[in-house]
Amino acid sequence: MKILIVEDEPLAAERLETMIREYLPEVDVAGPFDSIRQTAAWLKKNGAPELGFFDIQLADGLSFEIFEQAEVTCPVIFTTAFDEYALKAFKVNSVDYLLKPVDKKELFSALGKYGRLFKQQDKQGSVSTEAIDQIYRMMTRNYRSRFLIRVGEHLRPLDIADVVYFYSQQRSTFVLTREGKSYDLDFTLDQLEQELDPKQFFRVNRSALVRLDAIGDVLIYSGNRLRLKLVKEPDEPVLVSREKVSSFKQWLEGGNS
Repeated sequence: MKILIVEDEPLAAERLETMIREYLPEVDVAGPFDSIRQTAAWLKKNGAPELGFFDIQLADGLSFEIFEQAEVTCPVIFTTAFDEYALKAFKVNSVDYLLKPVDKKELFSALGKYGRLFKQQDKQGSVSTEAIDQIYRMMTRNYRSRFLIRVGEHLRPLDIADVVYFYSQQRSTFVLTREGKSYDLDFTLDQLEQELDPKQFFRVNRSALVRLDAIGDVLIYSGNRLRLKLVKEPDEPVLVSREKVSSFKQWLEGGNS
């Protein structure tokens, strides 16, 4: 079995290959290639392997450009530091994705998925153009930079940099500003997640969406949760739910940026 690795970080490429070989000792690895140009040239000369691992962000652009420069007829597992919400389009039969740093358990799960869907049936699955177009638009989109809030009888713009966090309460959504004032918004938290830059905002629980540079401190809290101390403290404590702790830590470390 031949696997193509496209990764521009040498240590990440070495670690990925080591884990792949642990799962598939007899694998034939092509690469790693660190650029769109190198990868496209290899594909034109050698044809598609049985499986590809493509880092999305390469030194010379996004790896989606490889699909424009060469024919890619094999399934592809993307490795990326981008947020999970921006990558839901890749959860289809012919594609999977892994957030960096790649977790061994998740890698083995992705390889198992490949085996179930393709290898056993001796078929190949290409990445759909629609999926690539959709995720490219998501990753290059312009996120919201301000909101229009109502102050009495007035409408005023609120710059995103002045936001501490968004929260829901009694079926309404509010924003807390750095001045310590709260305003209601005509959005749900689910809608805000799609409007805001995931590198700057994180949904810590079902009722709160927090801005990165508004976090002053992170405290260990009961029930395997975390408590956030914000630059402007709200009336109620802001907690990172137990289910979100792992991904929240990765987000703080820049793993989703």
